[in-house]
Amino acid sequence: MKQTTGIQQAPARKRGPRVDAQRNRERIVAAAATAFAQTGADTSVEEIATAAGVAVVTLYRHFPDRDALIRGVGRDAFARALAEAQAAVAEEPTAWDALTRILSQSQPLRLSLQFVLASPAAREVMMSDDEARALKRGIFELLDEAVQAAQAEGSVRTDVGAGDVAMLFVLLVRQLPLPKLESAPLALQRSVALMLDALRVDRGDSLPGRPLSRADLGFS
Repeated sequence: MKQTTGIQQAPARKRGPRVDAQRNRERIVAAAATAFAQTGADTSVEEIATAAGVAVVTLYRHFPDRDALIRGVGRDAFARALAEAQAAVAEEPTAWDALTRILSQSQPLRLSLQFVLASPAAREVMMSDDEARALKRGIFELLDEAVQAAQAEGSVRTDVGAGDVAMLFVLLVRQLPLPKLESAPLALQRSVALMLDALRVDRGDSLPGRPLSRADLGFS
């Protein structure tokens, strides 16, 4: 009978992806998001790999074709948008502050969303992706909660719905000036401020029709 020392060896843990491999993937997604937003979905793989600082073979190791790369960019954009929205709701003192923070999300994130929302090629790929649809649904649900909470606290006009706010955000993202323009950050800040001011209670005339909901945009 084999003697034991009384010390049991812990079972070996499965190792996740190597750190450098994960970093390479993140660099590829970031470079692709910027390239796609600036020049479209037809940007060459070679250009994206160069911008990411990796070899083309490394890019293909993570994303075997262009559709897979588009899905990677879209999922990353939606996941970060959802995470930022969740943080805003959890950390801001009022629903209005949370809504303001959600609608003022970072420029890199906006570039990703601009591509995903405005590119026909990206929309076609993302519409068939279950993970992307679930993330988008989560974003709309959180936005809906933030709008209703802001209305309950008396800071947002009651004749708008989450669908209205979502459409404003989408239109703003699609109409962003070219990122290389020096005035782009200021133009974005002013546009967001004007949009938020229009959502305030007692601002402007009554809106036509009825408030738009998540269901009106296909996210019931």
